[in-house]
Order: sequence, then structure tokens, then C-alpha cells
Amino acid sequence: MNNDTMNNGVIIAGVNLLFNYAAGEAASRFLIALRDEKKIWGTRCPSCQRVLVPARSFCPRCFVDTTEWIEVGPTGTVSAFAPVFHLADPSGFGNPKGLSAALIRLDGADTALAHFIGETDAPQIGLRVVAVFAESRSGHILDIAYFKPA
Repeated sequence: MNNDTMNNGVIIAGVNLLFNYAAGEAASRFLIALRDEKKIWGTRCPSCQRVLVPARSFCPRCFVDTTEWIEVGPTGTVSAFAPVFHLADPSGFGNPKGLSAALIRLDGADTALAHFIGETDAPQIGLRVVAVFAESRSGHILDIAYFKPA
């Protein structure tokens, strides 16, 4: 091995994994709404009444099927965040997109959505944000490109 692939006993290598993912009925409906309507939907648990986002087919707390769909957001509040470190710069100082990872509790939801915050150098807990939808959407969670300060 040369110095390009080994550094202090750590091997740096890339792995490409191809896979298909069956999202299921609830997640598929959630993703299709992002793609086609630019809307964010959750499902309400009939037992505990929590609105779950992303939408789920059952409540993980009560183990009850969810059938009621509730539109939430597109605004919400940051409940936690962390800077995103780009692999090209492990120090974290070269994040080319200027994004932070965050948990965002959307208005009308009782659970937090994990996503990205952009367009700010100083994210903070309690920051009000709004979804920015991607120009080209394909039925993927990144159809919401990121959230920006509201």
C-alpha cells in the first residue's frame, strides 16, 4: 500500500453499494407527495394522537396502524443540529454546501424530521425554518433540498 491509501494504519477506501428499496405504502405516499405536490404529510396515531413525520403505517410507540393523513409544515423549528463534515476535508472546515444536519419539528407534527439546514452560518436550537424544494424531484427525501431560516 502506498501513502495515498493508508494513513496512520487506517485504510481509506470507497465502497459502492447498489440496492433497491421498497418504501412501503405509507413512505411511498409521503415521497410521492414531496415529488408531485411539494407537500409534507404525516400520519396520526389513533391511540396517542401523535402526528408522525415522515408518515408511517403504524405508531412505533403504540403499535397501532395509522390511517389518518395530516399535512404538516413546510415550516418548523430546529430541535437539534450538527455541522456536516465533507469527506474531502475531514477537518470539517471545507463543507462546500454549507449545510448542517438537523432534527426539525415541523408545524403540526409531534416527531422530528432529520434533514439539512442551509443558507445560514449559525444554526441554533429554536431557529424557525422553511422547506426549500429541489427544482428536479424524483420521489426521494432530498426532494426537500434543505431547510432555510424562515
